[in-house]
Amino acid sequence: MKANPAAVLLRHGLLLLAATLLLGLISGAWGWSLALCLAAYLAWVLRDLLRLQRWLENANPRDEVPEARGLWEALYDRIYLLQRRNREARERLQAVIDRAQQSTTALQDAVVMLDSDGNLEWWNPAGSRLLGLKSPQDSGQPVINLVRHPRFKEYFERKEFAEPLSLRSPVDPNLHLQIFITLYGQREHLMVVRDVTRMQQLEQMRKDFVANVSHELRTPLTVISGYLETLLDHADTLAPRWLRPMQQMQQQATRMSHLLDDLLLLARLEATDYPAENQPVAVERLLQTIRTDAVALSGTRGHRISLEAEAGLLLKGCDSELRSAFSNLVFNAVKYTPAGGEIHVRWWSDEQGAHLEVRDSGIGIEAKHLPRLTERFYRVDASRAADTGGTGLGLAIVKHVLLRHRGRLEIVSQPGKGSTFTCHFPLTQRVRDTAQSASD
Repeated sequence: MKANPAAVLLRHGLLLLAATLLLGLISGAWGWSLALCLAAYLAWVLRDLLRLQRWLENANPRDEVPEARGLWEALYDRIYLLQRRNREARERLQAVIDRAQQSTTALQDAVVMLDSDGNLEWWNPAGSRLLGLKSPQDSGQPVINLVRHPRFKEYFERKEFAEPLSLRSPVDPNLHLQIFITLYGQREHLMVVRDVTRMQQLEQMRKDFVANVSHELRTPLTVISGYLETLLDHADTLAPRWLRPMQQMQQQATRMSHLLDDLLLLARLEATDYPAENQPVAVERLLQTIRTDAVALSGTRGHRISLEAEAGLLLKGCDSELRSAFSNLVFNAVKYTPAGGEIHVRWWSDEQGAHLEVRDSGIGIEAKHLPRLTERFYRVDASRAADTGGTGLGLAIVKHVLLRHRGRLEIVSQPGKGSTFTCHFPLTQRVRDTAQSASD
């Protein structure tokens, strides 16, 4: 049974007092007797303190506690208990870490741990296979220096990890990777890299099939449209009962031709990550042309179409692709806005980048449809799409054009209150027309 520390101190005090009295009676020097007894007691305490220091510095945590008496015995036992608890906690934690590392080692996906600055801390074997990381020489190195790809560098430095990044493996160009990054702890990064080569191959097969079918259909459709146009040019020689069927056939042939054009355009957009042309585009002039076409499309419906464009603000990219994306947004606003409605197009820049906004007072879209609007052939209302003659590919084209120009599409809409489509482009895509700015 361990002694009570207060009782031990009391006993030591009484023994010290008794020794002082005895030594004082023998020598008659009471002050020296007290000082000598205190010095002896202090030397005993210092000896045990030095023993404790040597034990803490040199002893193995699994060694037995040195023998001690009095207060030191309780102190040794307490320290030993704390050491044992800490050792058991470390062993449990190490067991969890070992199991986690064993499980991630068995994964086919690469798991890479980065510090808050993006330096490599740990990775599983799949990280070496998919990314070419080498241990230990790559440990502590910035990940953007080892995964040398401009899209990865831009993705990592932008710090927007809501969507994964797809690119080819730096080790094997035949491997297609998908990279997910999550922030945790003190802004550390957890990067998961997945091999999606098989999915990419299936997607490429689908793209090739669509492109080939579109090409094959174009020739017979052109022949059919040509004969229909010739027959309708001589409509006065046709029997009245054949006139309406011929007109409907021509309308459907025209609609199918537009569909094939959009499918082929999508195939071209998906073929590469960057536009073939990357020159400054005069967006203000481009929007003026699109506004003129939109007024013609509105016709007798009398839409009020306004344009507000920042002068001298250019955008790096492909003129034809941007024209296709922007015209899709404006023409959709015309199609889905009732007669007499308002459509406002705005092009401006701020510290975040350049932005194009198309706002209408149309019928609006329910919130449940917004996440899927850029999917191919997705219809909010099939009957409404048939009335407008759309192909269902317009917003898919917009999405792919923006991706190729490092942009993103934001959609805000409420039924009965109109819709707002906003294209956001980063600062790297923005260009200033110095000549126009000087003239202004």
